[in-house]
Amino acid sequence: MTTIRDVSKLAGVSVATVSRLLNQSGYVSKEAEIAIMAAVEKLNYKPNTIARSLAGKKTAAVALMVPDILNPFFPEIARAAEDEAAARGYTLVLCNTDNNPDKEKMYIEALINKQIDGIIISSYTISPEQIVALQNRSIPIVAIDKHYPGYPILSVTAANRTGGQLAVRHLLKSGCRKVAHICGPTHVHAAHERALAYEDICSKQPWYTPSLTAFGHFNVEGGYRAMHELYRQHPDVDGVFAGNDLMAAGALKALHELDVEVPGRVRLIGFDGIRMDMVYPELSTVSQQIYSIGKTAMDYLIRQINNEPIERKNYELEVELLIKSTT
Repeated sequence: MTTIRDVSKLAGVSVATVSRLLNQSGYVSKEAEIAIMAAVEKLNYKPNTIARSLAGKKTAAVALMVPDILNPFFPEIARAAEDEAAARGYTLVLCNTDNNPDKEKMYIEALINKQIDGIIISSYTISPEQIVALQNRSIPIVAIDKHYPGYPILSVTAANRTGGQLAVRHLLKSGCRKVAHICGPTHVHAAHERALAYEDICSKQPWYTPSLTAFGHFNVEGGYRAMHELYRQHPDVDGVFAGNDLMAAGALKALHELDVEVPGRVRLIGFDGIRMDMVYPELSTVSQQIYSIGKTAMDYLIRQINNEPIERKNYELEVELLIKSTT
């Protein structure tokens, strides 16, 4: 990685001179200024990033990047992160990327140029290499809702696989004889783990077939379409594990249209534990500690900003089975 010494060497001046110019902390001759800025441009240095690394300046501002602010999971994360940030003297900047990697990159560069102190990232598209590159630029990072095995990245997630197993076992114990799964996007860590949980248990059953898994894209419309497709192929299905509560709400709507009684004929369970006050009957779900995820992520981010020792690994929070009317 290019360093300030590279800039000073290319410009033919001392490191101290580069520091004075970039921090605007002392006199630098016009000739030296021209040489330094030419070196910065040639080496593709970001002046604000250099200034922070030299002076240790902090802005008391942190950022939270989320992929879909319309998903009720993320506003609760944001509320928790903001509460914890404010209590610790930080201002939170919220960035909604719409699952768009170009928009994500734009936000990251803008935040770096504004000398953000650290970033909590929830992303379905960013690579671990990109996160490590940001950390190498002295930017503290915490990932949520996804972890990156084999990489030195601090992340906070729910026990997705354990929770999925709780959901499926509950359906079977309540009398279901053929259980289907509505899966979120397979490139999303949480969706993948919950789908594996379904397969862990159901693939051993004599009635199991891969067509009992349909895909709902983590939204209501996706769950609605997936439920119609499942019922067309498997009208004898009597249990459905939806990979999140939004898809479960869509599945419930589809079953109502199909005149299928819930829970009389089909039992239905979701995942997340978001507030679904307008949904009837009340959804059974696996509740993750959404507020705790946001609060914990912010705590770990600020610890990194303050150079406190904390291991860069995945921290997994427990989940809870909430049995309600749909099962």
